[in-house]
Amino acid sequence: MNIQESFSQNAHTYGRLNIIQKKVLEALMEKIDDAPARILDIGCGRGGVYKAIDWNIEQFIGMDFAPGMLALHPKNDHIILLQQDFNDPAVFKILQTKKFDRIISSSALQWATDLDATLANIASLNTPVSLSIFTSDTFKTLHETAGIPPLLRSREEVLALAKKHFNTQIDILQYTLAFPSVREMFRYMKQSGVGVGRNILGYKEMKRVMETYPLDHLEYEIVLIHQD
Repeated sequence: MNIQESFSQNAHTYGRLNIIQKKVLEALMEKIDDAPARILDIGCGRGGVYKAIDWNIEQFIGMDFAPGMLALHPKNDHIILLQQDFNDPAVFKILQTKKFDRIISSSALQWATDLDATLANIASLNTPVSLSIFTSDTFKTLHETAGIPPLLRSREEVLALAKKHFNTQIDILQYTLAFPSVREMFRYMKQSGVGVGRNILGYKEMKRVMETYPLDHLEYEIVLIHQD
């Protein structure tokens, strides 16, 4: 199952299970104090960003590649939803014909095929940004216990790319999410979609990880990129 299919399949449970993503969104939105009237939301999902807006807006363009997510996004006359993949540079050619006051992306850009190229495309729109990107220290102990490489990019790589493309404020967020058992932790990961593309452990390997995982929680690390 690819990432697009995974997010579509888990669209109905995503909002209920993704506790950390909600915390990240709150931290991201707290930094926005300019009440932008025209917003582009990259990786808009079920509409978390739109629902968090507490000021009047003229136009909201939400973009996501998962039709199951877009189907659950709020609809309104001033909302335009685009089923598009931010990995496709042609999308940004279209977006360059529009004017935005702020570009927001919450917990989506870590799935970029080429983060350098995607951030360059976002920067080409010449618009203030508020972006959150998960790093490889997310699930760090789980990856070490399983003996598998991290799925995401390192903090150092994300920071270097952020500084390359934006003259902006950067913060590092770190969270933990506790579970009553390792079995519940794995069930959470499967239902929330955060384990997409990682079905690489066999039954015996998975059992070993469940028996030897040393923590009662998952770790998360996020780079927050914000321009005033």
